[in-house]
Parts: sequence; C-alpha cells; structure tokens
Amino acid sequence: MNVNDVSFERERPDVYGDAHPKALLRAIQEDGDFLVKLANQHIVSGDQFDQDTMKQLFRLAAKIESNPKRFSSPLQNKILISAFYEPSTRTRLSFESAWHRLGGDIMSITDRSTTGIAKGECLADVAEMFNNYGDCVVLRDNNESSLFEMMDALRIPIINAGNGVDEHPTQALSDMYAIFKWRPTLLNAEENDKIKIGVIGVPNKMRTVRSFLKCLSVFPHAVDELVIIHDEASTGELFGQGQREELESRGIKIRTVTELDPVLPELDVVYINAISWEGDTFNTYGSAFHLTADSPLKEDAIILHPLARGDELATDLDHTSHNWYFSQARGAVFLRMALLTCMVERAERVIDVV
Repeated sequence: MNVNDVSFERERPDVYGDAHPKALLRAIQEDGDFLVKLANQHIVSGDQFDQDTMKQLFRLAAKIESNPKRFSSPLQNKILISAFYEPSTRTRLSFESAWHRLGGDIMSITDRSTTGIAKGECLADVAEMFNNYGDCVVLRDNNESSLFEMMDALRIPIINAGNGVDEHPTQALSDMYAIFKWRPTLLNAEENDKIKIGVIGVPNKMRTVRSFLKCLSVFPHAVDELVIIHDEASTGELFGQGQREELESRGIKIRTVTELDPVLPELDVVYINAISWEGDTFNTYGSAFHLTADSPLKEDAIILHPLARGDELATDLDHTSHNWYFSQARGAVFLRMALLTCMVERAERVIDVV
C-alpha cells in the first residue's frame, strides 16, 4: 500500500474470471410466463424450482447485470421488510442493494431484542403486522421453524434468507447463476457438456450446501460426478435422512472422499464452505482442508464459496483465474433483483426490456 497515492481505478474489473453474462443471456430464450408465476409463491426451498423457472431467472438476472441502468425503477412504491434475526453481511446487504437498485424502499430489522418478539409476541402476529407494512419480507433466523410459523399468516411473499441449518435457497440460485455464467453450454442437455463438482462440506449440516445440491440436481445432465469431500469425524452425519437417495434418484452420481489434494486435479468446480449456523452460534467443519494458490487445481477450475471465509480459502487465490467466489457474490445482487421483481408482481415491467 502506498499512502502517498490514494487514487483508485473505477474501470478495474470487479472480479477475476470472465463474469460477463452476455453469453448466458444468448443461451436462454425468454419466456416470461415462468417469471409471472413467481408472484404467487413464497421462496422457501431449493426444491420448488424447476429447470424452466431457474433458466428464466438466470436470463433476467443476466439481462439486468448486462445493463443495470435500464432497471432502476421497477419497484418504485414497493417496500421490503428486511428481517435479519441472525448475523449477516453479504445476504442482507445483497438483498437491500437489490431492492434499492430497483427503486424500492426498505424497512430493516437487525436485532430481535428491539422487536415485540423479545416481549413474547408470537411470529404469526408479527406476520399479520408485516402484511400492513410492506410488500415482501426477507427473513433470516437461526430457528428453522420461524419461517413456517410466519407463512400461514402472510398475505405478502416471504423469502427464506437462511433458517438454521435447513436451507438458503437464494444463495443456491446465486451459486448456479455463477456456474452457468462460467459455462453456459451446461444449460443445454444436447451439448453433452458435463462437469465434475467437488463440495467440501457437510450437506446435512450446512444450509448453503443443502440448497446448492438441490438446485444442482435439477440439471443432472450437466453433472458428470459430485464428489463430497469431508473429514473422518463427519462420516456418520454427512447426509440427512433420504438426502443422498433423493439426489441419486434425480440422476446425480455421488462419491465421498476424505482427502482433498488427490481429488482436486479431477474437479472442474470446487465448492468450499466451513461454517454451519447451529442455534445461536456456529460450528466449523473440515478444518483440515485448505485451498491455496499451491493446491493442485485443474488449470481452468473455478472455486465457489458462499462467504464469509476463514482459513479454508487462502487470499493468495484472490488474484487467480480460479477466483469465482467474488463473481458469485456480485452476481447474487442481480439474481435477487430478478427474483424480487417477479415476486412483487412487477415482472411485466422487465419482460421484453432489451
């Protein structure tokens, strides 16, 4: 760092890797009917998305990312209730940035102790009040059941932004958006393009991994093999009841290994995470696994990480072509812009916009 030079470059790319979405945009033909249907749904789980809906979301996200100035007003006069009862940086700011960029207004709650919940108010009553205050709710809570306790009382859509160890569906959509920007040919089964994906983590304990695998399994034609890399201590709790069987029934071939470096040269995509939120705190898994610039990665392999990272992902990878985790985080804003626009009945304002 040179303290005598405080200038910066506005034109410097945000991320490493070719993160431009135009190739993805060209790979998907627009069909707005799938986007309009999202206005009548809460977003709870990766299970609720099919191929067509995901493709249309990715196309709209790519369209917005390609020309964001064209999409600055779809959510005017709409209000988002951003309720984050569990610590968050990227997810909360990503949602709020997405809403602001679309021209909407936000009411934000970041501390449960400042709400009626601290006085014993039930979540169903909170949801009834939310109906009167906003047009959409984004909820993060360390209690898995909070989302479901609110849903029945809501007449506006709610988005699961992480509920305990259960799911984080919009993170998974952002992960998939990054993969298809990197290689759009994976979208088309007729291309016969397949990749080998390694996931360093515990699918039964990590909501990001759980939702990612659900969304990944919607495109089995694109996956040659899924390799789960875990430490010996996690062997007995690697998958939840029926989790592996469901993935395999969808056509995903799964292999599990306990050593990282021997399998890295095979992998096209490496998805790494170490943190699992459990109750009011978090646990780390796979502390023996580390990715660095010296790791034996394939030359053209990419690394994804939902962030925040710890020692498992070295900063010396940041300035390499393997770094797609910053592109992944950046693209999450545009993916959420696409999703939010559809959920509050404003899809018609963005469909057919060039």
